[in-house]
Amino acid sequence: MDILTSYGSILVLFAGAVGFLMAWGIGANDVANAMGTSVGSKALTIKQAIIIAMIFEFAGAYLAGGEVTSTIRKGIIDASFYVDQPELLVFGMTSALLAAGVWLMIASYFGWPVSTTHSIVGAIVGFSAVGVGVDSVVWIKVTGIIGSWVITPLISGIIAYMIFMSSQKLIFDTQDPIKNAKRYVPFYMFLAGFLLSLVTITKGLSHVGLHFTTFEAFALATIVGISVAAIGKIFINRIKIDPKADKKMHFANVEKIFAVLMVVTACAMAFAHGSNDVANAIGPLAAVVSIVENNGQIAAKAALAWWILPLGGLGIVLGLAIFGRRVMATIGTGITHLTPSRGFAAELAAAATVVIASGTGLPISTTQTLVGAVLGVGMARGIAALNLGVVRNIVISWVVTLPIGAGLSIIFFYMMKAIFS
Repeated sequence: MDILTSYGSILVLFAGAVGFLMAWGIGANDVANAMGTSVGSKALTIKQAIIIAMIFEFAGAYLAGGEVTSTIRKGIIDASFYVDQPELLVFGMTSALLAAGVWLMIASYFGWPVSTTHSIVGAIVGFSAVGVGVDSVVWIKVTGIIGSWVITPLISGIIAYMIFMSSQKLIFDTQDPIKNAKRYVPFYMFLAGFLLSLVTITKGLSHVGLHFTTFEAFALATIVGISVAAIGKIFINRIKIDPKADKKMHFANVEKIFAVLMVVTACAMAFAHGSNDVANAIGPLAAVVSIVENNGQIAAKAALAWWILPLGGLGIVLGLAIFGRRVMATIGTGITHLTPSRGFAAELAAAATVVIASGTGLPISTTQTLVGAVLGVGMARGIAALNLGVVRNIVISWVVTLPIGAGLSIIFFYMMKAIFS
């Protein structure tokens, strides 16, 4: 307890710095995932994607990132083990942020799309199991996260495959692709508007004190979906196409229609992602600030200091702007060749999986969801359409994320203990 009294300000400043590093890593890695499909399919340039992501990620993080955040992210450690030694939780959470931030920086440098959620979870499990005791970890939660490595990409891959094949059958493989695009694309627009607003309503708005029942959330999402489809139909009908042009030209024009749709999905996904994943950086930071300010008392919920959300939002934006293009290249062009229609299928599938996971409480990684969806789109064109070398590297980086996060966290935990004790 004396440690918190003597070094409280230094610990908060240091935790703020490593929280910023973690947010920077989220921006460089996770946000690049959300934008990679739009860039890879040429719906957006890298510059446009970075500008859109900067605006919508920051808005999501700042406006819907959370008035109150759980002290211990995902409930993976038991706080009762720290009641007599609150400084250990402060050291641990700071070490976890530093470990996850360092790993995300390394992964982003090599262009590996890893999970920020799994990075911080591995780091928290590491310091708690080794530094405090194996019993302090809620292992059933950790098992669920490991299980999601297989389940999440599988669900999004299957959905992406189905969406892509339906667009092939209904639009591209028909005699008149333009006419059918005008007929069916508004339906895809409805689906996009519905799912992405549902993600935002269920995962984002609860943080700003707006709570909706399941019925209200679905009703609101339906209204948004219908509005998006109606506006989309007006724009699509304005597109003038020469009916005498060859089929290749028709395909190019259909892709243009899907490109418009991808810009909408990119904005919405960035907002939903900012509101949800900024918690990976600010959750442990809020815990540290709360414990220091309350003289070692560990609250179940930690109210956010005014400066934490802007710090997280700014970190995400700078990470994306400075380092984001490497992971964008892996997702957008490394796994398989994407066009706007394929990229849209992947993004819509990812959004659908996030909705399913929110409803069932499945621990989810947006990264693995999107990679699974891109793989699903690639598989629809046959295994030869996939770059298996890139896929192998991605899977290896997923598997090593938990142990690397844990190992780094343990090292930093003992270093902090030695310095402050």
